Amino acid sequence: MASNSTKSFLADAGYGEQELDANSALMELDKGLRSGKLGEQCEAVVRFPRLFQKYPFPILINSAFLKLADVFRVGNNFLRLCVLKVTQQSEKHLEKILNVDEFVKRIFSVIHSNDPVARAITLRMLGSLASIIPERKNAHHSIRQSLDSHDNVEVEAAVFAAANFSAQSKDFAVGICNKISEMIQGLATPVDLKLKLIPILQHMHHDAILASSARQLLQQLVTSYPSTKMVIVSLHTFTLLAASSLVDTPKQIQLLLQYLKNDPRKAVKRLAIQDLKLLANKTPHTWSKDNIQALCECALQTPYDSLKLGMLSVLSTLSGTIAIKHYFSTAPGNVGSSPRSSDLVKLAQECCYHNNRGIAVHGVRVLTNITVSCHEKDLLALEQDAVFGLESLLVLCSQDGSPGAQATLKIALNCMVNLAKGRPHLSQSVVETLLTQLHSAQDAHRILMCHCLAAIAMQLPVLGDGMLGDLMELYKVIGRSATDKQQELLVSLATVIFVASQKALSAEVKAVIKQQLESVSNGWTVYRIARQASRMGNHDMARELYQSLLTQVASEHFYFWLNSLKEFSHAEQCLAGLQEENYSSALSCIADSLKFYHKGIASLTAASTPLNPLSFQCEFVKLRIDLLQAFSQLICTCNSLKTSPPPAIATTIAMTLGNDLQRCGRISNQMKQSMEEFRSLASRYGDLYQASFDADSATLRNVELQQQSCLLISHAIEALILDPESASFQEYGSTGAAHADSEYERRMMSVYNHVLEEVESLNRKYTPVSYMHTACLCNAIIALLKVPLSFQRYFFQKLQSTSIKLALSPSPRNPAEPIAVQNNQQLALKVEGVVQHGSKPGLFRKIQSVCLNVSSTLQSKSGQDYKIPIDNMTNEMEQKVEPHNDYFSTQFLLNFAILGTHNITVESSVKDANGIVWKTGPRTTIFVKSLEDPYSQQIRLQQQQAQQPLQQQQRNAYTRF
Repeated sequence: MASNSTKSFLADAGYGEQELDANSALMELDKGLRSGKLGEQCEAVVRFPRLFQKYPFPILINSAFLKLADVFRVGNNFLRLCVLKVTQQSEKHLEKILNVDEFVKRIFSVIHSNDPVARAITLRMLGSLASIIPERKNAHHSIRQSLDSHDNVEVEAAVFAAANFSAQSKDFAVGICNKISEMIQGLATPVDLKLKLIPILQHMHHDAILASSARQLLQQLVTSYPSTKMVIVSLHTFTLLAASSLVDTPKQIQLLLQYLKNDPRKAVKRLAIQDLKLLANKTPHTWSKDNIQALCECALQTPYDSLKLGMLSVLSTLSGTIAIKHYFSTAPGNVGSSPRSSDLVKLAQECCYHNNRGIAVHGVRVLTNITVSCHEKDLLALEQDAVFGLESLLVLCSQDGSPGAQATLKIALNCMVNLAKGRPHLSQSVVETLLTQLHSAQDAHRILMCHCLAAIAMQLPVLGDGMLGDLMELYKVIGRSATDKQQELLVSLATVIFVASQKALSAEVKAVIKQQLESVSNGWTVYRIARQASRMGNHDMARELYQSLLTQVASEHFYFWLNSLKEFSHAEQCLAGLQEENYSSALSCIADSLKFYHKGIASLTAASTPLNPLSFQCEFVKLRIDLLQAFSQLICTCNSLKTSPPPAIATTIAMTLGNDLQRCGRISNQMKQSMEEFRSLASRYGDLYQASFDADSATLRNVELQQQSCLLISHAIEALILDPESASFQEYGSTGAAHADSEYERRMMSVYNHVLEEVESLNRKYTPVSYMHTACLCNAIIALLKVPLSFQRYFFQKLQSTSIKLALSPSPRNPAEPIAVQNNQQLALKVEGVVQHGSKPGLFRKIQSVCLNVSSTLQSKSGQDYKIPIDNMTNEMEQKVEPHNDYFSTQFLLNFAILGTHNITVESSVKDANGIVWKTGPRTTIFVKSLEDPYSQQIRLQQQQAQQPLQQQQRNAYTRF
């Protein structure tokens, strides 16, 4: 739903109309704020966050917050509380307030109230605004003053505000540190207030001196106040301070281990474990071998399962990081501990078969990570322990339907995938165990096991054939109920079957799947299975399933979508009949495929809506159509060597023109055109890649493989025919197929390597152009097309949604109207933007910075032509801005010296955390009319008037003659 609302918002007509909508919405809420009824006022206040979300630009947000500040100033405490909640919910929009001084002035006036509750709400309001007013001295003074108040509500609010300001302002943190220290150590301060004051010290990390003084104070507190609550709060604050200041992390790990070992209280031990887990996640590289050893000894000695579980969870986190290599590394002059004899391994082996599931799974995870990360030869015993531990855990969890068992099973299955990846020779036994348990496990657990089998089979396709028999047996007897879990299991099992069968489904497998789907499945399950078939390249199966769904949808858009998928599957199925050396048959197969693709693209266009334009899908299919046409054209060109060989005088023509290629006849020009066409297609695939910011990595890799296919054929044409002398094979060297993540990628890489070897051998043996060369090109095309195309996830499903919305000022009321500017002045164009996300922001990649490109072109001239410097004729500028809280703003100075109408285009692209630029758009256009300034116009008119009598005299002189 979130993505739908985002899309509808993006599909609005234009910024001018949206601004009118925003103004009317704000006026509606303002009417509620002015109402005499308290309920209507409160309702208007709480609707502001939705307004901010829909219209997130400063001009509206500034006006709205000023109205809220007025309500805060004159309203009662309940209204103030509502305004406070709205401010806290809209924290990311606070920096868009333009009149910060006026806003704070209205809020701050309430701090002088006689009502302590009003003062407390004001303090909390100021604390919530700390990010935009970190250095306001009057706010600092009010917080310090309120800490001495006799009203508990006000003091708690002052503590909240002090914590927020300490996090933002170094000056405030330095000034308040001594005050807090005195209050904590003062005898008059109640214990519950001390417990609330201590966490403020976690923000004292602005410089080393401040962090050191806060650490000393916490050290004193831990020693001076040994009560459980004080120790827990002080230690946790200690940990957060160390994690922020970084320099004291090793000392903090030692301190926590000391309390874990020596303090008898279970609550303190639990807190120490929790903080150790935090540090293990944040700074695993700071853990020394002694730290891990001390934690292992504590875990071996403790009689309490709950504590052992916590310590093992810390160790299992560390075992997946660099810390495990530190633990087993050999220091100079010392003998490194053997993995088999260490306390860590001893502990993991002891816990593998523990009756507590959580302890057992963490023990197995530690063993698995050690086995995968330590590359020693004598790890056979450890490998066996890891496999046996995983098998026993699988048996234990598969019969237990509790949520805890499911979480444990997920971790165990992840370990199985990692083990199969890191130690391939163990994968056979892991797969056999999974297949055995699949028959007896519960449905929820079967689904997870199927995902695990699919992941292993994708990495090690050689295991696929062995799975298929068991999977088909299970598919036949899967059950006859239509519950959600059964439907999910049908999809998961079908996916594993598609992965295991790899190249093509047998008729028996298809019959079993279809029979089962007819008996128990609903339409959505059939669609999901068809989608997986398209992804795995089983297009014949997918076509039949899409065909069966056409009459089961309620919307014509869905009908056209399913029909387009059916046509695409049929088109790809036509290419399955390609045979090497049979070029006429290849041409007819490609022609049939193109016929169905053209039908499909017509349906796909009909399926698109303004809210869901299907732009990636349409562009991907258009490129596929153009690629097939280019392949067909190239095969025809190769055949033309037989049908239209070079004329007898071709050699003479070549010698006359000094172009050796002309001796091959017309084929040389045709080949040159083909090469250019394939390079153009590669460029278009590159553009599609750059425009797909929200795509998953598998989809992007698929687009990249299509681009490489185009580059491969263009390189082969150049190397075989056009320029065999200068062709280089270094940059196209064999890239290992071992790194491929899917069977489709493996097969494509294999074809690339084979084609390159063939081209290289022919390039050395024969001079162009012979039938050997044309046959090599045709065979390369057939080999590429014989690999079934994979339609990846992004073609069907968009998991991440990111869009940018731009607002330009000055902006005309009517988009068609130009903005007037004098030609001797520069236009200050302000570009503001908001990054909008779907339900899963940053799932695949995040925006690091936004690149804004502004260019202007002259549409039409007005007036006389003047000699203008070339620099003044065009505007071409680019700026990079980093969004903060999904908002960015920048300005451009543009020069319009030439009179006339200019077209300004603002285009945005984004750069992710890896420095890759993505052309996400949008592209916004406004018009500017450059007018002559009045002074220049006056001088020009005076000059024209002065010239008129002179011209009149000349005309009179001519008439006499």
